[in-house]
Amino acid sequence: EDIKNFKNDNEDIFLVTKTVKFGEIPELTESFLKKYFYLVIGIAVSGNKNFGKNFAKAGNLIADKYNIPLILKFEGKGFDEDVLFLKNWLKENEKTKNKKIPNWIILNNQIIDEEGNIKDLKKDKEAVECFLNEEVKPKIKKFPNLKEKLNFLIENDFYEKDFLKKYNYEEIKEIFNIAYDEKFIFHSFTGAFKFYNGYALKTRDKKKYLETYEDRLSINALYHASGNKELAKILIKNLIKQNFTPATPTLLNTGLKKRGEFVSCFLLEGGDSLNDISRIVEFSMQLSKIGGGVSINLSNLRAKGESIKGISNTSKGVIGVAKLLDYSFRYADQMGQRLGAGAAYLNVFHADIEDFLNSKKLNADEDVRIKTLSLGVVIPDKMIELARKNEKMAIFYPHTVFKAYGLNFADISIEMDKWYNILLKNPDVRKKFINPRKLLELIALLQGESGYPYIMFCDNVNRDNTSVNKVKFSNLCTEILQPSITSEYADYDKREKDNIGMDISCNLSSGHMGNMIKNNAIKETIFSAFEIMNSVSLKTNISYVPGIAKANRLNRSVGFGIMGHHGFIAEKLIEFGSEDDIELVDVFFNAVNYYSLLHSNLEAKKTGQKFYKFEESSYANGEYFKNRKAILPKSTKIKEIFKEIELPTDKDWLVLKENIKKYGLYNSHRLAIAPNGTIGYIMSATPSLTPIRQLVEERTYGNSKTYFPAPALEEFSFMYETAYRMDKVKLINLISTAQKHIDQGISFELCITSDITTRELAKYYLYAHKKGIKTLYYTRTQKLKVLECESCGI
Repeated sequence: EDIKNFKNDNEDIFLVTKTVKFGEIPELTESFLKKYFYLVIGIAVSGNKNFGKNFAKAGNLIADKYNIPLILKFEGKGFDEDVLFLKNWLKENEKTKNKKIPNWIILNNQIIDEEGNIKDLKKDKEAVECFLNEEVKPKIKKFPNLKEKLNFLIENDFYEKDFLKKYNYEEIKEIFNIAYDEKFIFHSFTGAFKFYNGYALKTRDKKKYLETYEDRLSINALYHASGNKELAKILIKNLIKQNFTPATPTLLNTGLKKRGEFVSCFLLEGGDSLNDISRIVEFSMQLSKIGGGVSINLSNLRAKGESIKGISNTSKGVIGVAKLLDYSFRYADQMGQRLGAGAAYLNVFHADIEDFLNSKKLNADEDVRIKTLSLGVVIPDKMIELARKNEKMAIFYPHTVFKAYGLNFADISIEMDKWYNILLKNPDVRKKFINPRKLLELIALLQGESGYPYIMFCDNVNRDNTSVNKVKFSNLCTEILQPSITSEYADYDKREKDNIGMDISCNLSSGHMGNMIKNNAIKETIFSAFEIMNSVSLKTNISYVPGIAKANRLNRSVGFGIMGHHGFIAEKLIEFGSEDDIELVDVFFNAVNYYSLLHSNLEAKKTGQKFYKFEESSYANGEYFKNRKAILPKSTKIKEIFKEIELPTDKDWLVLKENIKKYGLYNSHRLAIAPNGTIGYIMSATPSLTPIRQLVEERTYGNSKTYFPAPALEEFSFMYETAYRMDKVKLINLISTAQKHIDQGISFELCITSDITTRELAKYYLYAHKKGIKTLYYTRTQKLKVLECESCGI
């Protein structure tokens, strides 16, 4: 109700208000709070993001003045996701308002003081012990022995039974014993809390835990070893030592009777017909329903104003379809638990590129504004060349290109070095001209405002592409770079005439760099991870999206990534991006690449299966191995790190090359470095290859906050430099060093401060492109505060 009509019934109030006069509290709100502030349990405040630090500033003023929690800042009248967030907050508040804040949350919160400064890191260890002793142990359902526990879980439809039938009881017991004998401990409260809240199996009323961390890993090992006891032993040893982890959907769903899919990231190539568009929207909703993140390439679509059936100026363009997808992902939202996640990619030579980008502007008209759909742009070298020369750039109308050459625009625009002048000279190809420098500035401006668009430098990608087909776009996290083939869909009553192309699913796992090296387990870890990913590939069939099912069946593509780089070098007293760090990354990823190829080759030899069109790949003709050789440590510090580890020699590379030419590779793609969210906390690892964003990361759960200190922060705080403060050139140099060894991409997040200019940001793009970076993920902007030394803040 409106506060003008408020009657005091002494009940809790949630207040929604706005900011006025560039950062002030409205008079009516102020007078209301003076009378009734003690009833207000939280506030949500609207504002305009164009006002920068003054965005919804009334919220901060109210929170400071009246000690009322600021729950949400939103723009304008708010979006669907804002409403969903508030509904969930109010629901959670209702559940917990009469509950005491748990002791483990209180202990964890004592890491920092009231000003947000680090106070006592030992409190995190106390919070872990408190959480396990007071929350987990009393609620673990007890069984006389493992056999009774497994029988209960099978009989009550918690576990599948067939995978356990492949072993006798003593073999199963041995796997569980290996896990428990490791005496695993969580290194952070956030890791323990995340596992037991998000991954551990619970009774259906959620009152009892049915699994420990050791149980969940044991089930993963047994399931994916498919009856091979020796393999199961290898898998559980590497899992419990945290040398690697499967991706969240695999770790979470493995072995469960009622489960989701093992993969949850998908890429769809969009066609230009109405049938194609409607099927893409349908597939996106179906994949979103199961929790999948979906990216769609819209580069084939007709631009705004193109002809349909020969009638000019009838096409609605890319924005209409993007709006459909935007709404679809919000509609198919996993039963209200979380919003669907989607991304749309467009080549910069598409005539709708400016409309596409402007749809993310904060002041965009509601009819064209893309609210929650992420945007990505595909940038060929030709645009960079034209920008450097300060020449005007032609952008093309895809349907006129298709009519002239019979080729999809996504296939042509990915090779603009070859096609640009041809299209430019053809009078039948409709075009218009823009300033490429202005386009780069627009991209930089939007990234500063919203973090989008993602960027894929397609020529950098395809120069290293081993396949005969081209890579045309990426996924939501920009690490998946695989070729796709556009499907053509017939009318509903003629489905037998569908021409199914190839779409992409992401089957991932991540190694812990520090643990792999400390445990002398680079080869063993990679082999174990590939066994699980190959198992996932064989056991996954997304039949309701035929292009995805077909590609998985033919290519068996996977993506092994790495986490924990920053934490490991901090412990080894190596500065991020230094010469020693570059050398470490070069040596390490050369070995990772070699052992991933070796496993895929051995699997091809064993099964007799090669990926689709292997014979036309650069592996088969030997081109891939042109500069592949031993990379051994040179400096004293890096030699010491690798002194016990077997690294591939020149001879090893030569033998592998010949074996691959002879037997092939089982997987079309092998390596992709994904960002690490929840799973990184459980692994007590810093995110992928990138630097930490904060020394102590703040997370919100319901009505409370928790804090995750960087690994080994108490001992090595002076070695951590945050991503916002770090020299971006050093970061780009490091990522480019790893990229030489990665056949797909690296999820590379750029963290900037709010004082950066669009010109400076564009310079980073150009430098990244020059260094061979394939993709740039989200750009995060930090509002500047008074300068202080974070490393010495402890």
